[in-house]
Amino acid sequence: MRLPLFLVFALHALLSSALSFGGRPDAMVWDIVEKRELKQDIVKWDEHSLFVNGERVMIFSGEIHPFRLPVPSLWLDVLQKIKALGFNCVSIYIDWALLEGKPGEFVTRGVFDLQPFFDAASKTGIYIIARPGPYINAEVSGGGFPGWLQRVRGTLRTGAPDYLNATTNYMSNVCKVIADAQITNGGPVILLQPENEYTGASDYLPFPDGAYMDYVEQQARDAGIVVPFISNDASPQGHNAPGTGVGEVDIYGHDGYPLGFDCAHPDVWPDGNLPTTYTSDHEKQSPSTPYSLVEFQGGAFDPWGGWGFEQCTELVNHEFERVFYKNNYASGVTINNLYMIYGGTNWGNLGHPGGYTSYDYGSVIKEDRTVAREKYSELKLQANFLQSSPDYLTAVPGSSSTSVYSNNSDITVTPLLANSTDNASFFIVRHTNYSSLASTQYRVKLPTSQGEITVPQTNGTLSLNGRDSKMMVTDYDVQGFRLLYSTADIFTHVKQGDDTILIMYAGAGEYNEFVVHAPGSQVSKIKGGSSYAVKSDNSTGFTLVHWVASPEDSIIKIGDGLYVYLLDRSSAYNYWLTPLDDSASKLIVVGPYLVRSASMNSDELHIKADFNKSTTVEVIGAPGNATKLFINDVETTTDTSALSVIANVTINPPSITIPTLSELDWKYTDSLPELGSDFDDSSWTVADKQFTNNTYQPLLATVSTYASDYGYHTGVLVYRGHFNATGNEVSFSLWTQGGTGFGSSIWLDDTLVSSFHGNGSAEGYQGKYNLTGDFDLEAGSSHVFTVVVDTTGLNENYDPGEDEMKAPRGILGWRLETSKATNTPIEWKLTGNLGGEDYMDRARGPLNEGGLYAERQGFHLPGTPTESWASRSPLDGIDGAGVGFFAATFGLDIPADAWDVPLAFAFANDTAASGVYRAQLFVNGWQFGKLTSNIGPQTTFPVPEGILDYGGSNYVALTIWALEEGGAKVPGLELVPATPVWTGREKVEVVDSPAWDKREGVY
Repeated sequence: MRLPLFLVFALHALLSSALSFGGRPDAMVWDIVEKRELKQDIVKWDEHSLFVNGERVMIFSGEIHPFRLPVPSLWLDVLQKIKALGFNCVSIYIDWALLEGKPGEFVTRGVFDLQPFFDAASKTGIYIIARPGPYINAEVSGGGFPGWLQRVRGTLRTGAPDYLNATTNYMSNVCKVIADAQITNGGPVILLQPENEYTGASDYLPFPDGAYMDYVEQQARDAGIVVPFISNDASPQGHNAPGTGVGEVDIYGHDGYPLGFDCAHPDVWPDGNLPTTYTSDHEKQSPSTPYSLVEFQGGAFDPWGGWGFEQCTELVNHEFERVFYKNNYASGVTINNLYMIYGGTNWGNLGHPGGYTSYDYGSVIKEDRTVAREKYSELKLQANFLQSSPDYLTAVPGSSSTSVYSNNSDITVTPLLANSTDNASFFIVRHTNYSSLASTQYRVKLPTSQGEITVPQTNGTLSLNGRDSKMMVTDYDVQGFRLLYSTADIFTHVKQGDDTILIMYAGAGEYNEFVVHAPGSQVSKIKGGSSYAVKSDNSTGFTLVHWVASPEDSIIKIGDGLYVYLLDRSSAYNYWLTPLDDSASKLIVVGPYLVRSASMNSDELHIKADFNKSTTVEVIGAPGNATKLFINDVETTTDTSALSVIANVTINPPSITIPTLSELDWKYTDSLPELGSDFDDSSWTVADKQFTNNTYQPLLATVSTYASDYGYHTGVLVYRGHFNATGNEVSFSLWTQGGTGFGSSIWLDDTLVSSFHGNGSAEGYQGKYNLTGDFDLEAGSSHVFTVVVDTTGLNENYDPGEDEMKAPRGILGWRLETSKATNTPIEWKLTGNLGGEDYMDRARGPLNEGGLYAERQGFHLPGTPTESWASRSPLDGIDGAGVGFFAATFGLDIPADAWDVPLAFAFANDTAASGVYRAQLFVNGWQFGKLTSNIGPQTTFPVPEGILDYGGSNYVALTIWALEEGGAKVPGLELVPATPVWTGREKVEVVDSPAWDKREGVY
């Protein structure tokens, strides 16, 4: 049961006392807290790995956030692409801010319903690590905290009672949803992570606070969570590891981002950034649990004004995977989660200020769901090898050496040694200078069941190319054959009837060598052009093969039934290991762009796969009773060989007409009518709070103008400041804050005073403006300041005690100064999204729309009556400073049942020609783009099928905010298709996108 608050903080006091006297905390409080017991018997663990249903498993996982792809029917598509990598798990964050936009109202419906994601994972055969927070970081607004937490006075992420009480509704509800999906209830959830990166705090906050962590854990347990808890220390420091006392988790894990996020220099691998103490850290911190990397770098985020995600992809590319990931395997990681595997999109204002709309992250799977990056193929080779190597799970990491195993000190070898010669050992070979670009010659001494062998035996040296790494094996079991050693990497091995298939690969032109024990020593060439030679010892049954990788696939047969494929790496990229449904068998399929699944129906072999070009498909190890081959439900003519079934797949991409956006019948309306002298703001929120609960920023003025004090937490904010002039006003000072990348504009009546264009580093701006020139401020006259602030999300709250999430948005301070050394009072009103926390659009959630007039009216929604509006294109733009709203409708007729054709809206960007502007892109009511012409870097905005109706009418809308008197226009706008892919995915359903209806209380 959950401990009462008074007991939790009594324990907190004891913990602090223990620390102050230098004792170990658990020695003083352990007897008071009930020891954690296993709550179920399906997910267990030892010091090596997890067991699921009694089977020892390697958890190869990737991070995906369902909320960043708001098309539930596409979740299966992405999960199948993850499964095809050889992964068996995903990790998911859950964003509190999207589910409890108003205190006490927990909403999971439509795109926010997690059950379809759980169902898709179960269907795919993917486990889930659930990470509900309540704090998640995740580069989302507020780090997942809803904006209304700015009104909680207690320190966030601590034991402050008002903070803990604020989490209760969310945690009890979301953990109940997760509990229902646990593996103990037939679902896919096997682990839960309480809190997130609970690693450091401000200097004046007791830390770590075990009682606080225990409270979060108890919230989950009270909601029915029985699977083990896992942690993710931001770095290996041992916080909350088993044995540390109150707040300990079941399994300790940590994160690692060794190259950081310097996408500006994607070729730079700084000295000393390769982790080399992971094994020793783990032995000190949590030796009784599997070594777990709960977040390891799979890409990088990119800020406003950054370099774009293609450079982030280059930073964390296939070479990074070869060196850094294999280095992790050298540490014996068996719970391995890569952040991110699919990034998705920060649609609808859900991102943090440090990033823009795209959350591609340079991930293995691109934002548009394509899998063409080389890092996808490289990772597939690695994951399938580990999943094919059960001995890896119990091999013991040893000490790295430049001399024990290698004859060249420029080469470092790290062993993972078996406990006996009945099991395999693994040797990770890398450059001692891990960033070396050199091709280095070396030999290795490998301990085997036949004694220590210096390798190669038949040639002078092996070679290791720059930014590469190898994973050699000794005494490796290949379906009953003993591979004494191999210097080449292994992709996989499978048993197909009486035959065994072993697939090896190496870099093109590389010399390699292996020795295998196989009954019968005869070696015969089946196929290919790789250069190889053989030396057999009939007395021992061992056969040595040395070979040079070439682009042409080669196959040799050794003894009775062992077929060895000798591939270069690029050829190996085309190989897929695919489980045969309802069977323990696996197929090897060569050729498709992607292989999703394989199944038998009577004598029919059905393969679901994707193709981006015509190709030859080879199925290795098809079941003996298969007489017909169906690819994507189309019967295919086949030829056969001794090992495989071969089919030629010809694709004929459909003729697709993509609308020319510049030629649409665009409609226009003013979205800043607040500048008109007759504008009525009587329904607006009055800024009249003389006190704020925001503890981060004390009030500077007599009343608060902090947006979150009035329930506005997202998007564009609009303020109107009324004053009666004295005739002596000389200057106006204003402090606005919206997060990095934000912008703001100020008008006095209908005249632009100034705009802050924004940049990639400024979170706020303080300006002082002269009012003595062009402004007629006669004594007794009434005037209005209109201030527009484009917010970019709420700050994350990484360090407990800092409460940076509470940094307010909107106007923080002002002064209307007179020549008489007095100040003229201003009465402020403000608005954000219509209804604030009582947000109008429950389908698209609490963050999707902001406070611009067109958004409040719902004009961004399909079905908006635009007939009476003026005809005007965003390519013509607006003539002066202000905000214009442009909308158009277009149809699509894409044969999406058979073809996957990602689409993106691409803006031309030339600030010199267009003027400085900020734009929002709405597609069928969903905000899928924020563009800043002067900051960048993003100009292309993918919008997924399901948001777009590929077989119907679509409504696109743009807000164009010109920050300069000369106005602004969009230089060019296109809808750009990616390469059509003939696909075996399931049908994509269009999401519920409620249409426009006149809103009650709209203003």
